[in-house]
Parts: sequence; C-alpha cells; structure tokens
Amino acid sequence: MGGISIWQLLIIALIVVLLFGTKKLRGIGTDLGGAIKGFKKAMSDEDSSAQDKKVDADFDSKNIDQKKEQSEQSVESKKDNEQA
Repeated sequence: MGGISIWQLLIIALIVVLLFGTKKLRGIGTDLGGAIKGFKKAMSDEDSSAQDKKVDADFDSKNIDQKKEQSEQSVESKKDNEQA
C-alpha cells in the first residue's frame, strides 16, 4: 500500500527515455558525474589546504603586526593626500 513497485519504476524510466532520448540522458549523466567529481576534488583540496595552514577560523590569519603596519600606512597616505 503506497509503495512503488519495480514495474512502476520501469514504466517511469521508459517514459523518461522516450521523452528525452538516450543521447540527452547520457549527456546529462556525464555532466552530473563530472560536476560531482569536481565538487569532491574541490572539497578535498580545501580540506588539505586548511590542514596545511592550520586555520581554525573563517578569516584571514594575518599577523597583528602586519595589520598595524597596514593601518599606519593608510593613515599616512590619507594625511599625505590631505596635505597635497
């Protein structure tokens, strides 16, 4: 009661093949497989790069000294622009 039998699945598959054709379904399958493979590769690359950097947060891990230097440089450049 309420379940889908193997015969109903075969009829649905036959209708899909008749509507789209085997070439289009093969192309869709190939594209979908390539997309999944690319997604898995990107996820594994991201995991390996995150392990290499040992980052435990979602922000750039710049050194505090580098941030201070950048802010000082931006303040100096603003002062130079105002004087000119």
